[in-house]
Formats: sequence, structure tokens, C-alpha cells
Amino acid sequence: MDAVIDAVGFEAKGSLTETVLTNLKLEGSSGKALRQCIAAVRRGGVVSVPGVYAGFIHGFLFGDAFDKGLTFKMGQTHVHAWLGELLPLIEKGLLKPEEIVTHYMPFEEAARGYEIFEKREEECRKVILVPGATSAQAAQKQATGVVNPMPGGVV
Repeated sequence: MDAVIDAVGFEAKGSLTETVLTNLKLEGSSGKALRQCIAAVRRGGVVSVPGVYAGFIHGFLFGDAFDKGLTFKMGQTHVHAWLGELLPLIEKGLLKPEEIVTHYMPFEEAARGYEIFEKREEECRKVILVPGATSAQAAQKQATGVVNPMPGGVV
């Protein structure tokens, strides 16, 4: 393969190995997906890492990556660089970012939003926090102009 993408990041969050190693301050992620990318890509290939990583990664195969002469492209998405291109597509209805939003919440419920996202509860993929909203339904209505009848504001 010429290029591979690790779009998983903390793929093993909550696993026994990840929990033990994190508590011992030895790592922040198991790095399994990253190791698979390094193994799969050809010599001189590119490994893209838009997934989120923090801390140490157990078993990062730096020698293998060096031996293969790999190029790494990684980091947080540079949102402002893409706004000019993406906003018109959203306005025309060609892109629908709301399709990945699973929860709308008042800003005051941010801690709960982070918790259900981190623990992958309620099939949470993306939370929109709305300042001034008094309920999940109000947050959804303010953000979209539509109220979802499902409890909890789940789309």
C-alpha cells in the first residue's frame, strides 16, 4: 500500500491493557491501529494519523518506521483552512454534518456529554453543546430548528 490512515486514535480506550498502562503512566493508548498501519504500508509510504493520540504509545515501532523510510502526516485538523470550501457545500445541502451528531445538550451538561462520548454510551458519536438551552430538545431546536421526538435528544 502506498498510504494508510489510522483514523482510530484511542481505539482501545477502556481495555485492561490500556487502563493498566495508563494508570502506571506508561502510555495513553495501545497504539494497535498505528502499529498495523506501519506494518501494512510499503517502503517509502505515508502513514496519516488524524486520530487523537496523547501521552506515550506502547510498542511504537520507531525502528520499523525508520527502516521503511515512512512519512507521517498527523495532527489536529486545520478547520479554518477548510471552512471556505466546506461551508458553501453545507449551505447547499451537499454536505450534512448533522448526520454524525447523536446528541444535542445544554452547555451546562458538557461534563455529561464528555462522559458519554468517552465511555461510548448511548451510541454517542458527536455532541453539540448549546449555550442558553434548557434541555436536550431545546438545544437541538436552537441548533437545527427541529426537535427530535426521541428522549435525550438523540438524533
